[in-house]
Amino acid sequence: MSRLPYVRTFRDLIVYQKARALANRIFEISKTFPREERYALTDQIRRSSRAIGAQIAEAWAKRRYEKHFISKLTDADGEQQETQHWVEMAWDAGYIDKKVRDELIDDCLEIGRLLSGMIAKSNRFCGVLDQTLREPGPIYHTSSDLDEFFIPTDY
Repeated sequence: MSRLPYVRTFRDLIVYQKARALANRIFEISKTFPREERYALTDQIRRSSRAIGAQIAEAWAKRRYEKHFISKLTDADGEQQETQHWVEMAWDAGYIDKKVRDELIDDCLEIGRLLSGMIAKSNRFCGVLDQTLREPGPIYHTSSDLDEFFIPTDY
């Protein structure tokens, strides 16, 4: 289906690999956040950063339909922008220093650029799937085949 022969699964996408690395880095950094942030900032930044890769994986699964593919990539971009917000909040609260903030924001921006490129060139990723069936095809019955199953009722 993909016209990119070197990309067989979403795991082969550089943007997915970068999103996963970002989520793992944020997970490690957020372990140092205060305990009182456990159900607020910590959960939010982890959730949004992990959702980037999840949305990319979903986009890959929906690439048969270009508009669905673009929609899921747009969702991934929204998650990376939300992650930027939470990174800024962590910096505002003093939980990370400026160097870490800048590195995380740069990673988010790079992911955003890669997603924008995929959206702009979505036709290279989308198309008709391999028509090989994974299971036997359906068996269709005609009305004459079903006559024996109909019980006439007299009203």
